Amino acid sequence: MSTDALPSKFNSNSNSRRNFLRNGVTATLATAACPALGSARVAGLPPSPSPAPAPGPAVVDFKKDFELDEITIDDIQKAFQSGQHSSRSLTEKYLARIQEIDKAGPRVNSVIEVNPDALQIADALDRERKEKGPRGPLHGIPVLIKDNIDTGDRMSTTAGSMALVGSSAPSDAFVAAQLRKAGAVILGKTNLSEWANIRSGHSTSGWSGRGGLTRNPYALDRNPCGSSSGTGAGVSANLCVAGVGTETDGSVVCPSSANGLAGLKPTVGLVSRSGIIPISHSQDTSGPMARTVRDVAILLGAMAGADPQDPATADRQRKQSADYTKFLDPAGLKGARLGVVRKYFGFNDAVDKLMNTLLDEMKRAGAEIIDPADIPTIGKFDDSELTVLLYELKADLAAYLVRRGGASVKSLKDVIDFNEHNRDREMPYFGQDTFLKSEQKGPLSTKEYVDALALNHQLSRAEGIDFVVDKFKLDALVAPTGSPAWLTDLINGDHATGGSSGAAAVAGYPNINVTAGFLWGLPVGISFFGRAWSEPTLLKIAYSFEQLTKARQKPRFLPTIDV
Repeated sequence: MSTDALPSKFNSNSNSRRNFLRNGVTATLATAACPALGSARVAGLPPSPSPAPAPGPAVVDFKKDFELDEITIDDIQKAFQSGQHSSRSLTEKYLARIQEIDKAGPRVNSVIEVNPDALQIADALDRERKEKGPRGPLHGIPVLIKDNIDTGDRMSTTAGSMALVGSSAPSDAFVAAQLRKAGAVILGKTNLSEWANIRSGHSTSGWSGRGGLTRNPYALDRNPCGSSSGTGAGVSANLCVAGVGTETDGSVVCPSSANGLAGLKPTVGLVSRSGIIPISHSQDTSGPMARTVRDVAILLGAMAGADPQDPATADRQRKQSADYTKFLDPAGLKGARLGVVRKYFGFNDAVDKLMNTLLDEMKRAGAEIIDPADIPTIGKFDDSELTVLLYELKADLAAYLVRRGGASVKSLKDVIDFNEHNRDREMPYFGQDTFLKSEQKGPLSTKEYVDALALNHQLSRAEGIDFVVDKFKLDALVAPTGSPAWLTDLINGDHATGGSSGAAAVAGYPNINVTAGFLWGLPVGISFFGRAWSEPTLLKIAYSFEQLTKARQKPRFLPTIDV
């Protein structure tokens, strides 16, 4: 049950909604914000409150490229087969790279903790490959996972909060267990917007009390977006092969957009939420993030599965595949009917221009573009979404903490008290106003909650995505994921201006981001989303789009963007 949210702030009017999203509760607007031209540069972390990277990021010498830059899972398996690489050698190189550019050099600060057993795990997988052959495409592949995903090993799981430091999860989350079963090397945990960006309506995405501030690898003074900021920045910076993020509303697709990745938020129930620090059981899910759509598909095949501890994964309608790569088709745009959600445009002129150019490109590739194909209920479920998240946060977090055991905090109230007693470490920049609102809510049997949840599903599903898909006989809906990364501002918080994650997030439906292009040297993503369990169709379309545009560029770790 859990996942991330985004920069947040939402309410019925657009300004208050943008504010709420900024913090991480929803993601519609917080999904990818526009850079505030001319605003102040990133405010450095204070000297004592958090273990943030030292000031003065340096530029890496790019005369010497990293050997594993932009390498794919297929590339690595071929290198394993030829003897060019082993899982051990790969893991060593990534660990050295993390030290070189994440903890030193430009100090991206995307990795909150390295797995102390990573090399031993890699050695064991190399032996197994030699004796029995590979388990599958992920055998020996180093991946990073978000620090709200339980691992029953020597690593911590804290959601970036000091309140959970010192306690360990008793066992792997289902997703972590699935990755290990597939033969992946869990290289470490990534930093995130603390508590998946749900603590406050005034937060700075990518900052946590435990981990400090994560920087965007394209321009170090810009934001990597939340809450899966560390996974987004780390995968983009080539610190691993692929990674896992989580989303409540926007927290997979927004950091994927801001960091130039492909990232998929699955249908709620395709991937188990058990063992993930939660926000909302009706919207939470983890999702794969990688530099290519094919690697996203490979990772999704390993992550998906029925879990007795997560009833949503037993949905009779769910359609799971062990191999999502079989749906990838370079000609997948041909004949695809795509509906343009114009209500998600208009927050950035340059983004609109780019999207319109790409719609023409997709049309030339054979797609049928229905423009507009607007969701009539956009903006009508903002208040009810917030109500649902506030109720479910309180209930779901308490249930998780009881199951986990060992931590000094047992409830949201305990976490609130901990933060008050440790204000210098936990609240040097923003408070916990959303936590306080959630704590005031009653049980999940309360009529306000029951009505809000029903309204959410009615407006986002029957009168929302399903209605538009049926009306225009669409394969998918398309919209800009968000705008170029905004300047990080620890004083004022996030500067989110627009995005498109909300409808799919509230509905619990799938949404995939693909890099669409670059504006001012910063990546911008495009989203394809649709009805429940449509992952095969979305992957087919996204892969075809990726092959058509090939827009991904590796980051340059610039101190700033001159505009």
